[in-house]
Amino acid sequence: MREDLIPAAEPAPTTTGTLPPARVLRQPPLSAVPYDVVALTHDERVLRRRRLVTAHGEGFLVDLPRTVRLEQGDALELADGRLVEVVAAEERLLEVRGADLPRLAWHIGNRHAPCEIGPGALLVPADPVMRRMLEGLGAEVVEVSRPFYPEGGAYEGHGHDGGESGLGALAGHGHDH
Repeated sequence: MREDLIPAAEPAPTTTGTLPPARVLRQPPLSAVPYDVVALTHDERVLRRRRLVTAHGEGFLVDLPRTVRLEQGDALELADGRLVEVVAAEERLLEVRGADLPRLAWHIGNRHAPCEIGPGALLVPADPVMRRMLEGLGAEVVEVSRPFYPEGGAYEGHGHDGGESGLGALAGHGHDH
């Protein structure tokens, strides 16, 4: 998915300064109080090298040794030792409810769409085509705005770096149609 097509919850803050690069990922519990925070959507939380802007408008380069999936509460350690905490940004999502959630989840998965599975509801990125399909299948669909934590998928492995197959395996997504 092209990142320039992903709607952001809010426009990015204007850059007011530049911080040193971040080359280390720290997981909770953090050893120090974070200097600042960076709010990222689900798709933005999968990265290796990218320029980010903190909540206070300071830009910095993330340059990690491999692609990782950042989680809420992780921190990027800047070269000077300061931490920038990762928070999950709100995103436009469709909340899907219905009598046959497993069937609805199958149709979502068949389209390779990310999906968060919760008690009594599924969450998927807001998309008019997906909405029409789900409503056509009898689902109740409501647009919501909140952080998105979809299932990782069979090809991501477990943990922050996706395990042996890693997130890089997603490029071809590991099977034929």
